[in-house]
Formats: sequence, C-alpha cells, structure tokens
Amino acid sequence: MARPSAASAGITHSAASEPIVADSARQPAGSLARAPSFSMLRRVTARSSCSRTAVCRRNRPANTAHITRNCQLAIYCFPLKSITHHGLPITDYVTELSPISPDRGTYPIVRVAMIGPFGLHPKQTMRSRALPLAKELTRRGHQVCLFMPPWHTPAEADKTWQEDGVTLRYVSLRGGVPGITWQLIREVLAWKPDVVHGFKPKAYSGLTLWWLWQFHRHRVRIVLDTDDWEGWGGWNEREPYTAVQKHFFAWQERWGLTHCHALTVASRALQTIALSRGIPVERVVYVPNGPGISEQYAVSGEQFSGNSLPLTADRSLLTSHRPTLLLYSRFFEFEVSRLAAIFQGVHTAVPQLQILLVGQSLFDADAAQFQQLLAVGGVLEAITDLGWVEPEKLPEILAQADVGIYLMEDTLLNRTKCPVKLADMLAVGLPVVAEAVGQVSEYVVHGRTGLLRPSGDVEGLVADLVHLLQNPAERQRLSEGALAHIQTHFTWEKLAALLMTAYSH
Repeated sequence: MARPSAASAGITHSAASEPIVADSARQPAGSLARAPSFSMLRRVTARSSCSRTAVCRRNRPANTAHITRNCQLAIYCFPLKSITHHGLPITDYVTELSPISPDRGTYPIVRVAMIGPFGLHPKQTMRSRALPLAKELTRRGHQVCLFMPPWHTPAEADKTWQEDGVTLRYVSLRGGVPGITWQLIREVLAWKPDVVHGFKPKAYSGLTLWWLWQFHRHRVRIVLDTDDWEGWGGWNEREPYTAVQKHFFAWQERWGLTHCHALTVASRALQTIALSRGIPVERVVYVPNGPGISEQYAVSGEQFSGNSLPLTADRSLLTSHRPTLLLYSRFFEFEVSRLAAIFQGVHTAVPQLQILLVGQSLFDADAAQFQQLLAVGGVLEAITDLGWVEPEKLPEILAQADVGIYLMEDTLLNRTKCPVKLADMLAVGLPVVAEAVGQVSEYVVHGRTGLLRPSGDVEGLVADLVHLLQNPAERQRLSEGALAHIQTHFTWEKLAALLMTAYSH
C-alpha cells in the first residue's frame, strides 16, 4: 500500500563537573504524583475556549512501521508553553519493532516527525536546534517536515511551507489545549512516521508524546529531546507560570525522560541527570547544539568575511579601529550588576573601548536595571546597543568584535542549557572570555578557543578581557582555535549523524 504524500496528509564529551540538583529535591510539597487529567489541563490554561475534550476520542488513524525509499521527516510544533514529566522505567520496549533496527545493517531512509511545543519564534528551540538537524537529515536523503503550534504568532496558524527541502507545518489553533493537542496527534499519525522526535517534554509536545506512548509505542519509535531543565530549579523559576502549570510541567518533564525509546540531550548535565534516573546509557544520546547563525559564512582559518550588508545607522562605529567587546545575550543567565562591574573595569583599563550589545533582554526589568548601572558607572558612552538583529546579518556583526564575553550564574538552569549564542561567537572566529559553568567548557577550551574563569570572578574576567583586547597576536591564535574547534566537533552535519543512533537502537 502506497504511503501518503505530504499533500495527502494535509501538508500543501566529559560529564559535567558541577553537582546536579535532583528535580525531586527542588519540588515543593504537594506536587503532583500522577498524570494530570485533561480536566486539569483545562485549568492549566484557563484562557482556553475549548468546550469539549476532543483529545479523548478513540478515533485514531491506523499506523504502520514499514519503511519506503521515499521518506519524510516531519517536525510538529504546538502553540503553548512547554511541560514536564516523571515516570517509571520502560518495561515494554520491543527492539524488534523499531523501524530502524540495527539488524537491518545500514541505516534506511526514514520518515521522522519532529514535534515542538511552539513555533520558530520568538522562542528559538525549533529554529536553532530542530530545524538545523532536520535540514541535515534531509541532505542525507530523509524527507523532513516540522509540525508546530504557533501560539506566539496565531496569525500564522494552519500554514505549510518548505525550507531547504524540509516541510514545516503550523497546525490550527482551534479548540484550546485539547483541540490543538488532538490536531497534532491526528496530523502526526496521518503522516505515518517511522520515528516521532519530540522537542521539549512539556506543553503540547509533551501531551502528544504522552498519547503516542500510551497507544502507539509498539508501532512507531518515540524519541524525546531535551535542551533545558524545565521544572523546579529550571524554567519554572523564571517564567510567570501559574502554580498548577508549574506542577504540571515538572510532572511532564519527569515522566517524559523515562517514557521514550531514546532520549537526546543537549548538554552533559542533562545527560548526567538522565543516567541518574536509571535510564540505560544506550538510550541516552548526547547531541549538543551547533551554531544557530545562518550558513552564509565559511568556517576557515581566517576571520569571517561576508557580503556587505546594510546594518544600522551606527555602522561607522562597528567598523572603526576601537577595541570592541561583544555581549551577545538575552541577559537572563547572570546578574546584570556583575556585568556592569565588568564593563566598568574593562573601560577603565581600555578607555577607547567600544562595547557592542547584540540581543534583546528576555525580561524588561533586567534591561532597565542594566541601563541604570551603566549610567552610574560612566560606561554608557562606550555602548553600541543593536538589540535584536536579523539572523542573516548576525555573522558579519559578530565578527566586527575583537573579544566576546559570556557570563553564567552557577544554577541548575544554566548548567543544563547548551548555549547556541556561544557557539555562534566561536563559529565566526571570536575568542571568548567565559565563566566555566555547565556546557560552556565544552565550547570554550581554556587557552585554545578562549579563556575561562569560575563563575563570579569579576576581577579575573576583567583581567582576561583587558589582556586579549591589548594583545592582537593572542586573539588571532585563539580565533583560529575557535574556528577549528567548531568545525571539528559542532557542525550540524556531524551532530545530525548522532541522531541515527537514537533512531536505530
């Protein structure tokens, strides 16, 4: 029986050294111990206008696990916030039912449905992680389709398009949480994937994977990807979720980690957490992030040289010969008071310093406090703030700087994340002075691609930044090391190859 086309389916290295705080240790008393019902889910998203629980219907399309030569990779993304789970070890995993069993020898062409909890923007997981992996899988002969609920940008709902051979699908947002979840389930199953790869274990992707695990785990391989810690000690502490949402997301994360055929993790800290929960080592696949900037630059032994792009009215400042320090960040990983103190110290030692800020602050309060501190410290005149920059312009802008800085408080959230922005800076040959927290040391190799200091060492960070700003030869050596390190370990081509391990075990 012929498989349906996209149109017929409705589509036109070392473990972290920092201690990992167990999720259960941070979980408040009274947290949920069992799977929430869909009636509870309605309370999680009280704004939903759904009047019936369409997800509970048993009208499930038939699914098969056979493989054809013409396969597609689908990424499904939902329009809500992400969620988290806790559960028991897998007891009914059947290797021979895997559509890509190692017994088959070479990897066949596969249909992979990637599911996300939101669209491509403003949150970046699907744009900066899922989509690059999908594009590389497509280049290997697999067809790719992304399904996402664009709840941040509802005007884009029910839309299908292609990027570099990857099909992207924004599902309809009708029916509230149950309706959107059911739409994702229906479209995923109608597309008949060999593998379903969910990105983030919470919200819509978590709900969809929960359903597929209950009713379809013997017919489709289910893989979960986690690139952050979502529950207690993670995003639950930063996002303005309700108490019910926080409990539900934490449950989703715990449950999801242990209810999948394979788990892909973006950081060594997440790998450590997964193994500490008893997940067999062969089911945990470390797939860090590559650069998130566009592929219009070439990684070579020389500094990036791109096409001339119109940047901002302050372009003359960017092309001057003033020593330039880059901060490429959304400001939530660190205390802005520490950053202001570092800027003041470097500016005192290097009076002609230019400080280039790229990125929009995630929280308005951080941006306001930072502005006040800079004004008090007399550093405002050295600042060129570009804010959010279009992705195609990022490579050239980042390469204008002489040195980058990357700060990280030593928290569970920071230890588990895999910073794409850090990879971006190194990918254009920018030496970086950073704080050695979590995944940072995988990218910044001390003395080879940049310089590392313990988190909170303000004086040491200032000294390292001044040293590099005043030593062009040392900057060039580290620049070459940064380019080589990214090319050797963090190209998306190499990272996508790791996915086949998760898809085949």
